[in-house]
Amino acid sequence: MSLPEVRSPAARVRWESQLLPAAGHQVYVRTFDPGSDTAPWLVWAHGGSWRAGSVDGWHQACADLARHAGTTVVSVDYRLAPGHRHPAALLDVLTALDWAERRSGRPAAVGGDSAGGTLAACAALVRRDAGRQAAAQVLAYPPVDPDCRAASYGRHPGAFPPRAALLAAWRDYRGAARRHPLSRRSERPPLYSTPDEAESFAGLPPTVLAVGGLDPVADDVRALARRLRAAGNTVDLGEFDDLPHGTFLTDPGLRRWLGTAYTRRAA
Repeated sequence: MSLPEVRSPAARVRWESQLLPAAGHQVYVRTFDPGSDTAPWLVWAHGGSWRAGSVDGWHQACADLARHAGTTVVSVDYRLAPGHRHPAALLDVLTALDWAERRSGRPAAVGGDSAGGTLAACAALVRRDAGRQAAAQVLAYPPVDPDCRAASYGRHPGAFPPRAALLAAWRDYRGAARRHPLSRRSERPPLYSTPDEAESFAGLPPTVLAVGGLDPVADDVRALARRLRAAGNTVDLGEFDDLPHGTFLTDPGLRRWLGTAYTRRAA
């Protein structure tokens, strides 16, 4: 699949910042408004291997996504590992999702790129378990397997991120956690650290997934799409042969594809 050609859009997106109250801290968010009172809302978690990234660093990309999708995008400055391990980042995304729904008066979608996509997929699962389904999930190349076992991790030598770096990022994010069914854990609803922990994918919202053929997490994303479809969910999977990891920040064509696919599902 090839990415769409993108010309620089003329319309400007308004933005504002908010501090949201949470348990013992505040969650900083930046809201990008495309100028429509009827626009759907999408909460976005940035990438950065759970250890880096910020609302500032993702400002232009989220503004572009709001413009291309015609949606209000809420970018979340979630707490970072290793200073704040799981479930801190997930709880911050859920706080932003709750706030977006109170502000808009309707269900919001949740999305993210790379590590943020992992968080968004986990937030969608938590919402499903609580009987409060998100409107959609929009996931750009999310890592899924903490053990990084798929063939795509070694398919393109030198590809970013290398397997060793991603394994270290998973450890910093999850601490001593190991793969196990969450039915053995005490959280209700469970606070997933990866969608791979969920015993069932049934009843999830419409999903938009994107990944590049040069991305080490490509097989993770394909497996996630298969599992979602097998559980009866609607999935749009965009596979872009020459795309590496991390291109949500750098490729407006990917942002346009994500925005268009999401708009189609949000309609």
